[in-house]
Amino acid sequence: MSTDPDLLHSPEEEALRAAVRDLLTDHCDAAGVIARTESDAPHDVPLWKSLAGGMGLAGLLVPEELDGQGAGHREAAVVLEELGRSVAPVPYLTSAVVATEALLACGADDLLARLASATTIGALAVGLHTAPGAPVDRVRLEGGALHGELTGIADAAVADVLLVPADDGGLYAVDAAAATVVPQVSLDLTRPVARVVLDGVRGERRLGEAEPAVRRALRAGAGLLASEQLGVAEWALAETVRHLKQRRQFDRPVGGFQALKHRLAQLWLQVVHLRAAARAAADALATGTDTDVAVAVAQAYAAPVAVRAAEEALQLHGGIGMTWEHPVHLYLKRAKADFIALGTAGAHRTALAELINLPAP
Repeated sequence: MSTDPDLLHSPEEEALRAAVRDLLTDHCDAAGVIARTESDAPHDVPLWKSLAGGMGLAGLLVPEELDGQGAGHREAAVVLEELGRSVAPVPYLTSAVVATEALLACGADDLLARLASATTIGALAVGLHTAPGAPVDRVRLEGGALHGELTGIADAAVADVLLVPADDGGLYAVDAAAATVVPQVSLDLTRPVARVVLDGVRGERRLGEAEPAVRRALRAGAGLLASEQLGVAEWALAETVRHLKQRRQFDRPVGGFQALKHRLAQLWLQVVHLRAAARAAADALATGTDTDVAVAVAQAYAAPVAVRAAEEALQLHGGIGMTWEHPVHLYLKRAKADFIALGTAGAHRTALAELINLPAP
């Protein structure tokens, strides 16, 4: 039996892609996303309910017996690719992937069913910058209550339940209403972060051991984040090509100039390589084959390519790319924020060197 990763999409995955793209085309236009970033409620809750509840996408990683779809990481990767292509302001990565994976590790069936049915949004209370296997900030458990604060928690503002690691080694489910959630300045306005303060919160529930649950959650998040970065890069490349075909200079399309052709060809090649790395990571997560290596490779490559694609889009759009009304700034900010999310490219290269026994000189 071959252990090579399957990098091709199945007909079912392509059908899922088409359905998600159609929904996002109808309900997640660029002007609407920009308008939300200027408001006090950047999350698109109606869109989330359509994706998570109406289409059942919140339960892709949850078994059918827990009201989930019983699918896998390959399908979740397809969804994230489309969400990246539209920089949709929904908590899919944080709730349907990271929080769900943590609960799967703990066996919290009732919470999993609530997340799968989209009646509850979950958030792992670990800083978005944290790489798989890196040390994690924890709150104190004193007298049966949780005390402390955690920073850089993505989508905490819209979460109903927070999964909080404590210094006793446990992972606790905390009602978000019992915590103080303070917004922090975020480069990516479509994925806001916040500081979570717990001041003697009681009534929490110990789900299980924090270390294996957090490690599993962050590893899955990092592996599937590459698919979101692929969506960002593909949009940037396609939109830039479209713009350069239409824009004219010296009575000819700007895209016809050889220097720009070379830049776009190099970018296209990098995006193709990113697609292979992202698909390999999703397949490894689904099959459990060389998962740590595939995730490290994907993140080491994905982050710089997504940033370069967005930077090229911004520059090659000329003056219009510098305006607030054009959505390219959303993609650049998402790419830049994703560059440090769930571990930097450098951190993943270091992890990869250790995994394949290739020490630095």
